Amino acid sequence: MGSLARISLNKLGGCKSIKILHLKHGVRTITSKLDQLPPKPKPWPYNEKKFTMLNFFFDKTSARLDENSKLVVVEGPVAAGKTKVAKQIANTFNMLYLPEANLDMFYINSYGYDLRKLDPMLPEDCRTFDVMDFLKNPRHKLVARMQIEQFRAKYSQYIDALAHILSTGQGVVLDRCVYSDFVFAESMFSQGYISKAARKKYYEVRDNCIGELLRPHLVIYLDVPVPNVLDNIKKRAVGWEKNSQVLNEKYLEVMEYNYKQSYLRRMGEHAELLIYDWSVEGDLEIVLEDIEQIDFDKYDYQDPHMKDWYLKLEEDYACLRHLYADKKYNLMAYSTSVPMTGAPELLVDAEDADQYHKILATAPGEQYAPGYNKALGDTGILFKMDRHQRDTLPLTERRLHYL
Repeated sequence: MGSLARISLNKLGGCKSIKILHLKHGVRTITSKLDQLPPKPKPWPYNEKKFTMLNFFFDKTSARLDENSKLVVVEGPVAAGKTKVAKQIANTFNMLYLPEANLDMFYINSYGYDLRKLDPMLPEDCRTFDVMDFLKNPRHKLVARMQIEQFRAKYSQYIDALAHILSTGQGVVLDRCVYSDFVFAESMFSQGYISKAARKKYYEVRDNCIGELLRPHLVIYLDVPVPNVLDNIKKRAVGWEKNSQVLNEKYLEVMEYNYKQSYLRRMGEHAELLIYDWSVEGDLEIVLEDIEQIDFDKYDYQDPHMKDWYLKLEEDYACLRHLYADKKYNLMAYSTSVPMTGAPELLVDAEDADQYHKILATAPGEQYAPGYNKALGDTGILFKMDRHQRDTLPLTERRLHYL
């Protein structure tokens, strides 16, 4: 059965050997006894209303934060059961659950129109390409671009998670996150699905923007051996997944290695790590009970653990809240400002790009910015004072950036 464990990074050996240390009871912890938490201000509507300097004087960010204002990430290989665990954690501790980010965030626009419908009219290099396409055709030219876009989707979602915590005080549980996305890029590279040049560009994009984020408080990893992962994939019988030749033993072994030897080691320097032997689905009640034992306040400002979240001044909280809630567009720009020269599969011919943008402009909701498409029901006064000031979905990232 799966059982709660706290990993000791000093003892972490190979992929098959993990030293387990049991947790001790903490002092101030995440709690399921929500009636014992102090009252907090009404959630700030960060998607509709900006947090200005004037608001700062009357709405203190720290007043919203309590023991449950945490960012929790559930990680693990394919078909490990992450979604069930993440949803239960969110439900028990009254946190917001966000499913794993995917390219629907880019391909379905603000009006619900699926841009994949345009593919028959578009040049091949400008068509959409998502994970399902990758599993069917892993050696397609667009695989590298797809993986960078996957990273950007997770980056976008992570910004939303931080904005939500700081604006409302409610914790967030993520099913995978932007920090672990590289394990998929490494698995693809190991099998020759992306080139060395494209891999280099992937890390340039990652390095250019990921430093703007706050690392999670808690990472939970469900450890499932590769043979069990293959069995789970067969059992859940998702057609495009089950019939794919991509999810083979070698691909999954590289993923497991990078999870354990790279990702968990790095995150363990900043976040609490809980690792489960999830070869057979464990008892979720044990997970929930032991999460409540973690004392996140045991570290001081000199310890790298929780350092991202150790803020001394109210102004520090306010600046970060403003950054994630009101300046998301600026943050997303960091992920598109890396030139793609040197990686041919990431480049698009100028004539094809011109044709792409002309066809895209004919799609519902794509002629003008969201809020200005009158034909689709957008209304409002002259300067659109009533339109949302941000969106949890990227507004401009559907355009081609690798020209």
